[in-house]
Amino acid sequence: MMQKSTISIAVFLSATIVIGCSGGSGGAVPTAVGQRTPSSATLNSPPVISGSPSSTATVDQPYVFTPEASDPNGDSLSFVISNAPPWATFDSDTGELSGIPSPGDAAVYDEIQISVSDGSTLSALPAFSITVSQNAAGMATLIWTAPVANTDGSPLTDLTAYRVRYGTEPGSYIKRIEITNAGITTYVIENLTPNTYYFVLTSINSQNIESAFSNEASVVIP
Repeated sequence: MMQKSTISIAVFLSATIVIGCSGGSGGAVPTAVGQRTPSSATLNSPPVISGSPSSTATVDQPYVFTPEASDPNGDSLSFVISNAPPWATFDSDTGELSGIPSPGDAAVYDEIQISVSDGSTLSALPAFSITVSQNAAGMATLIWTAPVANTDGSPLTDLTAYRVRYGTEPGSYIKRIEITNAGITTYVIENLTPNTYYFVLTSINSQNIESAFSNEASVVIP
């Protein structure tokens, strides 16, 4: 049997109302009858809403925005949204906009606006946009030394291929790559989403005999 290879990894990776009137010089000042200034208890002040929603979102990553709102009169509040992104949900009780965009949702979503109402008056945040981008993928470069002998010490003269196995759990390699060029000792694996990956390599000869696993190498894609 062939000797196993050793691999290493490099990563690249309300107004006040005043009532009154004035007469001519020296004239009497008439008094308004049957009128009075409304008390502050009868005036409705609009609710206040604030917050700065993120203008970016990433595929397969949670997006959450919750505005802050209050009402000077202590009225109950409810929220509404216009032009909500189709991948997001909206809570009319809290104003929270949340969701996880999928790869098909990568786009720009314009004129989103969240408003709050106290039942009679509406206040709104400025309209905003959300740009959904694809998840930034990383890559790992595997580098190994080609085996030159079998496990019995005899020369290895019929090396034909390599096999790379990898996964996101130590000792569990659910993905496999076949490298049919025995002259290759470097291989780049691309489009790795954020996670920790574990790799092993085997060698294969012309009789399709496969070596034991190499040492396990790992890399963290942030």
